[in-house]
Amino acid sequence: MNCLNFRGCVAECEKTGCAGGTCFPHCKFPSDGVANDGPWYMQEPLYLKWKQWDCQSDCRYNCMIDREKEREAVGHGPVKYHGKWPFTRVFGIQEPASVAFSALNLAMHFHGWLSFFILLYYNLPLRQDKKAYYEYASLWHIYGLLAMNSWLWSAVFHSRDVDLTEKLDYSSAVALLGYSLIVSILRSFNVRVEAARVMVAAPFLAFVTTHILYLNFYTFDYGWNMKVCVAIGVAQLLIWAIWVGVTCHPSRWKLWVVVVGGGLAMLLEIYDFPPYQGFFDAHAIWHATTIPLTCLWWSFIRDDAKFRTSILLKKAK
Repeated sequence: MNCLNFRGCVAECEKTGCAGGTCFPHCKFPSDGVANDGPWYMQEPLYLKWKQWDCQSDCRYNCMIDREKEREAVGHGPVKYHGKWPFTRVFGIQEPASVAFSALNLAMHFHGWLSFFILLYYNLPLRQDKKAYYEYASLWHIYGLLAMNSWLWSAVFHSRDVDLTEKLDYSSAVALLGYSLIVSILRSFNVRVEAARVMVAAPFLAFVTTHILYLNFYTFDYGWNMKVCVAIGVAQLLIWAIWVGVTCHPSRWKLWVVVVGGGLAMLLEIYDFPPYQGFFDAHAIWHATTIPLTCLWWSFIRDDAKFRTSILLKKAK
């Protein structure tokens, strides 16, 4: 079914409040022409409204589902509507698989950061001022917070795609990618002097901040944002790959797995395909692949803290 039939269905639904035999009580103008703005005791309880979309969104969703059924009946594959594949909602959640995998990534990052924190301040020796010997501790703390923030907004965005959640998700992801590139440079080149760190980080922070402001307040250019994210991702993978190829780090094999796995997973972001059974598209599978990589990544960070601490303790003796 072509896009004109879809748009016609949506336009009719927004006038009548019904699409394909399904009517929405929260639409202002239902098919009988009587507005639904009744007294509060005639409306749905708040705990039931959380899963409810607005009239336009429900009209678009149901018209999309109807059109896809018609396309499937004549042997045609799925198409995108307003730039997104047709997903099957579950309890009002727009992309349930991506939400679940984003939540698991959030949990893995929280567990990884917490175990890193416990290792630094409770298991490894501390300096006399109670600070960790590991020179990159503060960098990884910030990384952990940015990662958890990014996956939180990813889960929120995939549960309900509106303008605000979209901007928060994309902005958080760019911030995490940009900071990850900075950390890869500082750790790979063993930059420990604070002034040097500031000089390295400043131009990248300026670019990432400008890019986020551009997306939020000028124009939300999906194509440009994808190019920026892929460029940053490839750059940091190359930096880690070169470093792990020349270093004698005892846990370099873990970093190799993360680099290779991250590179392969990035292909899922570039190669897009429709969701299987309405749930698992390329983006959702990419979210799934990052879960085990996150566990291994934080394991490498903990090993790096142990490795650097042991070296510094030997020098102190």
